[in-house]
Amino acid sequence: MKKWLFIVFAVFQTSLWGQNTFNFDGQLSGVANWAPEADAWGLLNVRYLPELNYDWKLNDKNSWYFEASANVWGSSYFYNDSTTVDGNVSPYRIWTRFSGKRYEVRLGLQKIDFGSAMILRPLQWFNEIDPRDPLAITDGVNALLGRYYFKNNANIWLWGLYGNEDPRGFDIAQTYQKHPEFGGRFQHPVPKGELAVSYHHRTSDLTNLFPLPELQQIPENRIGLDGKWDVGIGLWFETAYIKKEKELGEQFLGTLGMDYTFPLGSGLNVVVEHMYVEYALDGAGLNVKSNTSALNIAYPIGFFDNLSLFMTYSWEVEAASFFLNYQHDFKRVTTYLMAFYTPSTSLNFGNEDTDFVSNFTGPGLRLMVLWKH
Repeated sequence: MKKWLFIVFAVFQTSLWGQNTFNFDGQLSGVANWAPEADAWGLLNVRYLPELNYDWKLNDKNSWYFEASANVWGSSYFYNDSTTVDGNVSPYRIWTRFSGKRYEVRLGLQKIDFGSAMILRPLQWFNEIDPRDPLAITDGVNALLGRYYFKNNANIWLWGLYGNEDPRGFDIAQTYQKHPEFGGRFQHPVPKGELAVSYHHRTSDLTNLFPLPELQQIPENRIGLDGKWDVGIGLWFETAYIKKEKELGEQFLGTLGMDYTFPLGSGLNVVVEHMYVEYALDGAGLNVKSNTSALNIAYPIGFFDNLSLFMTYSWEVEAASFFLNYQHDFKRVTTYLMAFYTPSTSLNFGNEDTDFVSNFTGPGLRLMVLWKH
């Protein structure tokens, strides 16, 4: 916490020079969930994300930006024979950015997100965004990120991370937080689209799977390749190959996707993706293969109402899930009424540990109310 207070003080002092803009905003959300077949049949959750930011222009080309926000939440879980209450206050984003005409450098607790896939995302290396969550809540990572944009719209990313332990995305192992992580990405335009290659190195910690001291520090290299094109319909692919040293195994994740907006009414958008996943942990004799298909249909009923349907199907276990969401926008408040069914064998969209994905087993209903200021 002391290091973040130092960053806040340093940025505040810097903001005294130049033309600066101060803003304070936030969002308050409430959730009521009913799922009669889940361990906790009921859930009440309140979350507040206050955000403070400074934006100041140093000259015609360079500027500084600073953002700090917190995640303040409390939940009540209702079981057949008991009720539990939980909550926490933690930093959500604390980062600063120095930017010029074609580059930017970010430092702090931030969100890093890239890739072509929209639902089933092999390159979800640094976040846990659930595609069903309208708020896209995800923890940040402590990182230094630099990006440079070329005149032909190509861009290059370089990053370094430190002190991030929890698994992210489709990781099966946590990170050994005392070792730094590093990597980069290069994205280049191609006819009617773009291609990109990404690389990341970290030291994984498999003791969350197998409590053996020799599995605490396992070097890991991963490489990703993705691309997308607009040829009347949208087409994309996204892949990731992960290799653990010491002959402990490898992972492969690959997604193919397409989308099209049909000229029906206000426009019916359909997204289809299929992902193949293979986990091979030689040391544990584990080899798992899976195929999952996803469908997302979205239709704007009017200026203030939207309806979407999200479905997945696991081919190995022959299990399907659905998530129906009706959204209505009031002047200052947005409401979401959701109906869902998720079998216990359904795909988990990463390593989320949030109240949004809690209590999603079986059938259920969920009401979410969002107020922004």
